[in-house]
Amino acid sequence: MATDSERKIAACLNKDARKSYREISRETGISVPAVIQTIRKMEEAGAIKGYIPLLNPEYFGFGLMAVIVLRISQGRLLETQKKIAEDPRVLAVFDVTGDWDSVLIGCFADRQDLNQFIKKVLSLKYIDRTVTQLVLNVVKYDPRLPV
Repeated sequence: MATDSERKIAACLNKDARKSYREISRETGISVPAVIQTIRKMEEAGAIKGYIPLLNPEYFGFGLMAVIVLRISQGRLLETQKKIAEDPRVLAVFDVTGDWDSVLIGCFADRQDLNQFIKKVLSLKYIDRTVTQLVLNVVKYDPRLPV
């Protein structure tokens, strides 16, 4: 379980992961050496998995986002999910409860790109069925944890 100091530091990194240790120290009231030690500890523990910019998909030519639900048969859920997750257009793959086995979120250049992706997924051996929903408007999409 995260400590209060770890949460404060993570919240600062969530706002801007390019902040210096000194800036994080100033914002959190935690000494610079303690900030450095805490960040290293969280990295080593796998609590911080990396530092990436939050990119605008449309700027990079991905104007279409889709949510796709999958029914996967014959106990091949993880194997099939891992194969689908290899595609760079796939942002997330989730195991879910309910009528579907998996939900994925992907960004695509256009309808043709999405069509090609869906056909590729449907050609996989253990995919029984898919339902695709196009995202019309993103009200909130924020992968940062609320620390």
